[in-house]
Amino acid sequence: MKVIGFTFVRNAVTYDYPVVESIQSLLPLCDEVVVAVGNSDDDTLRLINSINSRKIRIIETVWNDTLREGGRVLAVETDKALAAVPADADWAIYLQADEVLHENDYPAIRAGMARWAADPQVDGLLFNYRHFYGSYDYVGDSRRWYRREIRIVRPNRSVYSYRDAQGFRKGNNEKLQVKLLDATVHHYGWVKPPAAMQRKQETFNRLWHSDEWVAANVVPAAKFDYSQIDSLKPFEGRHPAAMLERIHRQNWQYAHNMSRNRYRFKDRLKQVFENLTGYRLGEYRNYKLL
Repeated sequence: MKVIGFTFVRNAVTYDYPVVESIQSLLPLCDEVVVAVGNSDDDTLRLINSINSRKIRIIETVWNDTLREGGRVLAVETDKALAAVPADADWAIYLQADEVLHENDYPAIRAGMARWAADPQVDGLLFNYRHFYGSYDYVGDSRRWYRREIRIVRPNRSVYSYRDAQGFRKGNNEKLQVKLLDATVHHYGWVKPPAAMQRKQETFNRLWHSDEWVAANVVPAAKFDYSQIDSLKPFEGRHPAAMLERIHRQNWQYAHNMSRNRYRFKDRLKQVFENLTGYRLGEYRNYKLL
């Protein structure tokens, strides 16, 4: 079974992306990892080249900064990396630059790929998600966070990145048919030094919106205000091994006051229902679960 990883990144140093850790968490599962490195204003290319693995294949890309509607440029860059995956690969594993796999999940991931490799109905594999916020000690527990997404696809079925690269579709806008893995993507997109997070907010909103919208809705500041969150809970598990050194280097403090968690009554009822049944009412699903 041939498995290829793919990802894309730009300005990882400036915005403190854990892209090295992300790639390191992919390497044990893959025969090769394709990294699309965009034209950066920092040492991102040197950073990726510093990873000590012969499995990594870098392709250099130029972002189209005029694509400013709905984060479309992110999907375009994802597709560039996916297009570089060899056609004879059985599976292609995708991670974004702030997503990391846990080594404890490798057996389940490998077993799932092996189990459904020969099943023509299965277009991809679905992962659960854990979203960290503010620091490595807290995870989002409200319904605002998406709980599942496709991160393994077959590269030879006209599969393409959808909208702002959150998921995938195939052919003429068809949803992928997927199986759910007992594995979790650890998402660290909302865990950065407050100054780096503020820089990201001020810059990345331009991938979705006009300059006028950004000026009206993103207030310039020296540091990001992490208190703007509805609900968090303490993380009681163990982070992926690839993240431990980065976590040890954390140089800022964030403490969430649990008494400030804000739930609407109807959301409480929906959460109770989800806890009892495992079904999330009103959930957006960019896939067909088999």
